[in-house]
Amino acid sequence: MTLTVTGLSAIRSGRTILHPTSLVIHPRERIGIVGASGSGKSTLGHALIDDLRQQGHSVAHVPQSPDEALDPLRSMAFHWREAEEALGLQAGHADREGLFRALKIEGGDLRKRPWGWSRGMQQRFVIAMALIGAPDLIALDEPTSALDPVVAAATMELLSGFLDGKDTAMALITHDLGLAALRVDRLLVMADGHLVEEGRTEDILERPETQAAKALSAHRNWMALPC
Repeated sequence: MTLTVTGLSAIRSGRTILHPTSLVIHPRERIGIVGASGSGKSTLGHALIDDLRQQGHSVAHVPQSPDEALDPLRSMAFHWREAEEALGLQAGHADREGLFRALKIEGGDLRKRPWGWSRGMQQRFVIAMALIGAPDLIALDEPTSALDPVVAAATMELLSGFLDGKDTAMALITHDLGLAALRVDRLLVMADGHLVEEGRTEDILERPETQAAKALSAHRNWMALPC
């Protein structure tokens, strides 16, 4: 299903932090929303999620840290049941085994609380919960910033492999150009609350037109990053 939003904007304390922005996201598409700190990329991501949900689309959100999604006092089994119930599914209806196997967390003990799992496994668990209902879009906001580079690379590789062939689109919100370069087909470059450049990933990386895109692509050390 093609996802369309028009005129997304946001004002905070009387100041416009996201100027009117419109987007079209196609099924299976992988987009990256990139920009420097304070550019408005996360604001755009949250506005996108809210608008699509209001339209009735299924949108899953993976936050920056698993701490934002998991209660340290509740078991992993509790979190999974809560996610199923939130989607209106009967307990055990979701393909938990398939998702855990795809994300390589099948060895995790669901009786434990989050701190009984490694950080990498916690984030993969959060991603698995996000994928329970086969959403129209999965939006990931700096999903690997709390992980070391090797675990981050493995996590994104597993997610990409799981999404292959599925209609779920992905929006990756990140300041990590190395991560975006390997994982998305189209880049949206943000600066000062504006969408200043948009195009195929390779085109923007090799032939950036705006100052914001040039600044991002100028630091070529991102090419060597594993994730």
